[in-house]
Amino acid sequence: MESNDIWDAETARGYDTPGEGMFAPEVLAPTVDRLVELAGGGRALEFAIGTGRVGVPLAERGVPVTGIELSPAMIGQLRAKVDEAALPVLEGDMTTVRAPGEFQLAYLVFNTISNLLTQEQQVECFRNAARHLVPGGRFVIELWVPELRALPPGRKATVGVVESGYILLDTYDVLNQHVVSHHFTFDETRRARLGRSPHRYIWPAELDLMAQLAGFELESRHADWEGGEFTAESGSHVSVYRLA
Repeated sequence: MESNDIWDAETARGYDTPGEGMFAPEVLAPTVDRLVELAGGGRALEFAIGTGRVGVPLAERGVPVTGIELSPAMIGQLRAKVDEAALPVLEGDMTTVRAPGEFQLAYLVFNTISNLLTQEQQVECFRNAARHLVPGGRFVIELWVPELRALPPGRKATVGVVESGYILLDTYDVLNQHVVSHHFTFDETRRARLGRSPHRYIWPAELDLMAQLAGFELESRHADWEGGEFTAESGSHVSVYRLA
């Protein structure tokens, strides 16, 4: 599976779930609040801006936002919400595309760095963030913690979510640090729909080393956007890196 195969027009049309899931106010509001704080009145750059879930409300809060996005279809959905003058977006790969100007903040949310399927690409993502930031600027990453402790010996899959109408099944390739997420959606009929997405999972310590290679140091790590304590039991983290 290539990224262009995943983030196509069909996916883009169904991506937004206003008021629910990752678009729920209790999920989105703390994210935007924290990013406003970290931007400190400066410009912000969102890698993989998608349909503008975070970028649009952040811009509405007065933060000048620029986006980078690989999928033309996702940009098309964003453009239905806001025009180029209000929120410019460059089409292309977040590991290489250079946006004009300098930024106080760069950010990459909702596990998206794991969509880069090699360690080299993930390191280049950090380096590209560093190229955009002023000295002392911050790069923020939201990422899940690999659930390998839930993977019994000899098994290759974990069940991540079981909800009414939805099951998430993750299959692991532990040799290459790859995981494929299988999203099953269904209703009262006998038919189900499957969507799949490949990822390269990253341990927090490995993420910190990637940051060091690009000239960053870890400033803070919390379990969520509201500043909860990150522990061995945390399922995800929000890590803030500062450019030396």
